[in-house]
Parts: sequence; structure tokens; C-alpha cells
Amino acid sequence: MAYKIAVVGATGNVGREMLSILAERQFPISEVVALASTRSVGTDVSFGDGVLKVKALDYYDFKGTDICLMSAGGAISKQWSPKIAAQGCLVIDNSSAWRMDREVPLVVPEVNADALHHIKKGIIANPNCSTAQLVVALKPLHDAAKIKRVVVSTYQSVSGAGKEAMDELFRQTRAVFVADPIETVKFPKQIAFNVIPHIDVFLDSGFTKEEWKMMVETQKILDPDIQVVATCVRVPVFISHSESVNIEFENPITAEKARSILRAAPGCLVVDKREDGGYATPLECAGEDATYISRIRKDPTVENGLAMWVVSDNLRKGAALNAIQIAECLVNRKLLRAA
Repeated sequence: MAYKIAVVGATGNVGREMLSILAERQFPISEVVALASTRSVGTDVSFGDGVLKVKALDYYDFKGTDICLMSAGGAISKQWSPKIAAQGCLVIDNSSAWRMDREVPLVVPEVNADALHHIKKGIIANPNCSTAQLVVALKPLHDAAKIKRVVVSTYQSVSGAGKEAMDELFRQTRAVFVADPIETVKFPKQIAFNVIPHIDVFLDSGFTKEEWKMMVETQKILDPDIQVVATCVRVPVFISHSESVNIEFENPITAEKARSILRAAPGCLVVDKREDGGYATPLECAGEDATYISRIRKDPTVENGLAMWVVSDNLRKGAALNAIQIAECLVNRKLLRAA
């Protein structure tokens, strides 16, 4: 059985990655449609060995379309996802618009695919990019020793803020070398040769919205009893998010046991040699599907604690790949019928 797929936001970083991954993984497609705003109509986007012409979301009829992969931002999703779902098309949304809606499952297939059996609004939410890789690494350890508390600091690439952010890092880096003035547009401070401890807007609590998202999404996906605190930092890296993670467990677990569990866990790839270069960095994880885990070691400051380093391509597992894995789960579990 083959399915008709629409990709909304097809000209953006994640939308293009969705089209690439659909072709790579040979998702059973009868037709794929690239959609974006009216200003992008007629733009060429790649799909497999071919090219698609972008059509306008505003004028597209979703009747007969099976899945809409939505990656056009929260405001567009709030406006369009319910309308699309009302036409019988299942929406897998990459924005934050629906993640904390109690009637919308928030899904990372390696962690909580069973939530796909409880779709009420015709919408499934993709988690925040930094949350996705975190819960892939936490889930098998939680099953083994029950996590009480997580402290995470992120090192997030500029691609998480879109193509304009990547362009800004490139321009600023070049400007530094040729002694041109540094222009900041997308970020509140210079990002080239700098780090910025600020992603998304500040909340009254003092946390940023990105930090809040990581905290509440981890609880919704994994376990509401886990305490999570996050500090989210933008770094001058083009692709892949990294995370320093400290975990406190209810039950004893050694670094060796954790390493063994993670090696066998779906979606995880352990690269953990105690030698120069024996760990994953953002550069080699770009373009890869796995969540890479390194530097697994005992945290001596708590009774049952571990520290580790987690890296993943934020455009793939953090966004596009996770959405397509959700679609694959729907097909494999026979939860989706072709229109």
C-alpha cells in the first residue's frame, strides 16, 4: 500500500530534510507534494533523483492526502493543522504548537510509540530537537534503574534556528577574518567564535522557553515523575546538537552496565573510548541517524549517578527523521489507511 504525502515548509531546512529522508528510506509513497507560502510557489526542491515544484499551502486541497509532515512553525501549525486533520489527513507536526496538548501524542518512536494508538485530533507532535535525542538516550537507562532527576546543558547548533541563522554564522565568521563589521540579526549577540546561553524567549521563572520545553516534554514522553532542569546554549556549530547530561537514579547502575544497555538500545550508538578522540562530536554526527553517546562515567556526587555526553543531528533525529519514523510506525502498526 502506498500513501500520498504532503510536506509543509518544504523550502526550509527541516522540510528539505524530510523530502530527502522519505526518498532515502523508501517510504511507500504514491505521490509527494511540496508546500510552502505563496512567495515560494514555483521553487524547486529535490526529491530523490527528481525535483518537485513548490505549491501554495493556502490553496491546496488535502482531501485524498494521507499524511501531512508539517514544518512551517507554530503559528502556521496552529492555524492549519486542525483544518488539515478535518479533511482526513493525519498531521505530524514539528513545531511546539501541539506538544503539550493532552489530546495530542508527543512521540519519539524508540521511546513511546504506543502513544500512537491514542490519536484524538488527527495530530501527532514531534518533540523539540534537543528533547528527542535526550529521551532516546534516557529511555533504556530509565527502564533499567528508574531515573529520578536529570540535569542537562545543551550545546545547540545554529541550524536549530533555521537557514537564516546558519547564514548569519557564516557571514560573521567571514567578517571576523577580513575585519569587517559584525552584524547581528538572528541572534541577540555575535554567534561566531562565541556561545550564547539564550534560546527562545525568557519566561517569568528565569528559564528560557527552550529550557522549559526540554523539561516538560521529557516528562510527557518518558515519565512525569522525573525531575528535569535544563540550560540551553547556542554554539557556533552548523549542524548537530550536543548535551552534557547528569542522571540520578533510584537504583544502582554502573557505567559499564549503562554502556552495555545503551549499545543494545534502539537508536543509540555508543562511541566511548577513554582516549584522545574516543568520543562523538557534532561534526561526525551530521548526516547520521543515530543518537551518539560518549563519556559515560559515574557521577560521584550522588548515590546512584551517571554523567554522559549525547550528540545527534538535530535536523534528522531532532526533527525530520523522527517525523518519518512516526509515519513508519503508523504504517507498520496498521494505524494508517491509504486515502
